[in-house]
Amino acid sequence: QVQLVESGGGLVQAGGSLRVSCAASGSIRVIYVMGWYRQAPGNQRELVATITSGGTTNYADSVKGRFTISRDNAKNTVYLQMNSLKPEDTAVYYCNVAASRGTYWGQGTQVTVSS
Repeated sequence: QVQLVESGGGLVQAGGSLRVSCAASGSIRVIYVMGWYRQAPGNQRELVATITSGGTTNYADSVKGRFTISRDNAKNTVYLQMNSLKPEDTAVYYCNVAASRGTYWGQGTQVTVSS
């Protein structure tokens, strides 16, 4: 089994910052891509950012320049630093891991940005 444990969500005022983390553990041999997705009420889940094992990153246009994704391969952990947060960033943020044995999702962590 594979477990993804997310942490770091919460409530912040517009313009503030938050960092969310996701640690993967269990029967993982090789992790290829780690990423973050988000889903706001009434909306579909959307890509926020991804990072490969080699460090190549990809961002949604809406977060470019504000969010930074990083990972610690030794700890199988991915981070998302979110700066200059906007009310429209409010959503449940989900960690996603694409590994040799499959693709896995975290349970989600709520990020709420007040105006």
